Amino acid sequence: MRNCHGGRADLKLERKMAEKYRRLHMKTLYLKLSSIIPAEHRTTAKDIMTKQDNLDQAASYIKYLGERIEKLKQRRLVQTSAARNEMGTGYLLPIIEVKYQDLNLEILLISGVNKSFMFHEVINVLEEEGAEVIHASFSVVGDKIYHTIHSQAVSTRIGLEASRVSERLKELVK
Repeated sequence: MRNCHGGRADLKLERKMAEKYRRLHMKTLYLKLSSIIPAEHRTTAKDIMTKQDNLDQAASYIKYLGERIEKLKQRRLVQTSAARNEMGTGYLLPIIEVKYQDLNLEILLISGVNKSFMFHEVINVLEEEGAEVIHASFSVVGDKIYHTIHSQAVSTRIGLEASRVSERLKELVK
């Protein structure tokens, strides 16, 4: 009988120690969480905060950081679009960018509103070079027209020669 009671006591003591270590570990984690929240973001001026206060302030701070990230993304988007709008002042239009990866070809063509070219001729050049147009779109921003064309090689054996496509397109839009 003694072994049974001794075994229960050992098990009880083991659970008690495990719970004590768990509480100490949680306390340490709460302190770490509290230490990473900047003082200027703290909403309470208490020296000692409850665990719930720590969690609430951490959640609030994380939400604030998420909103800040979104604002910075929006600002970057506005700045890059403004830079693209200013591109025409420093560069001669039209501008052609041809990006080739694997069997995919992406063409960005920026032209002025007053510079006209036949869009179907661009499509013809791509088809003559062995590309199938997957998607084409355009947008007008200010006095510039942005054309984006996504195409893919018709045959994997033939592939595409991006430099030749680029040269032919440059000749076409001049």
